[in-house]
Amino acid sequence: MARLAYVDGRYVAHNAASVHVEDRGFQFSDGVYEVISIVGRRLIDMEGHLDRLERSLKALDMPEPVSRPVLAMIMRELVTRNRVREGIIYLQVTRGVAPRDHKFPAGLKPTLVMTTKHVDFLNQKRLSDGVKVISIPDIRWGRCDIKAVALLPNCMGKTQAASAGAYEAWQVDTDGFVTEGTSSNAWILTRDNVLKTRGLGPDILRGVTRDSLMRIAAEEGVTVVEEAFTVEEARDAREAFVTSATSFLTPVVKIDDRVIGNGAPGSLSCRLQRWYIDYCTGVRGNG
Repeated sequence: MARLAYVDGRYVAHNAASVHVEDRGFQFSDGVYEVISIVGRRLIDMEGHLDRLERSLKALDMPEPVSRPVLAMIMRELVTRNRVREGIIYLQVTRGVAPRDHKFPAGLKPTLVMTTKHVDFLNQKRLSDGVKVISIPDIRWGRCDIKAVALLPNCMGKTQAASAGAYEAWQVDTDGFVTEGTSSNAWILTRDNVLKTRGLGPDILRGVTRDSLMRIAAEEGVTVVEEAFTVEEARDAREAFVTSATSFLTPVVKIDDRVIGNGAPGSLSCRLQRWYIDYCTGVRGNG
């Protein structure tokens, strides 16, 4: 069956999908996006992702392309048409098409695009073996809480990580504190057994998986401290991991050239990962 994309009201062949050359997403990165994982045909944390999409649109004074119920209906229809059981759905909203001008034009019709991809999340070796991350300077803009499509610094960092044989790059602010990964939130379990992840603010994206994991941790009696940590604190941690819609919970076993713990996924990371996968597969309640 041919893979389909959704572009402004039409389901079209993926390899024929296109937008106008003067779409502001193409010319100015004037747009926002979401990525939602699919497990057993479930759209994981869909409501949380749509909440974040609405926050991003509001922050950029951009109208919603369609109502929330219609958006959810289109997503489910595209997943069904592409027969995605395990994978992702990517959706992007841009301000729309207008003659090139830096200031926001008024009255544009937003462009809405969606695609899907098959991914076998639960059988990836990184979930069981853990991964390496590297630390790099955070060179992004000052509103990382908006899930904008302007991802060039993130792409540069991810490429730098791949060149170093790493899965992810943890970005570090000018004070030496880790902000987040190029496409994930960063977590550590300190030597004092404190589970930390950076607090919310304009310097990190509010991860939907992060929110779900914090809720699950609280249900299981695990306290999470929202507090910044340094690169050196991370390198000296008992355990570390990253979270995102596509990483799920991926243990980190090496930061730069420092092995974390005994070089294998830690016991708390494994428990949290199991609880989160149970959540995604419906073994425990899935909101």
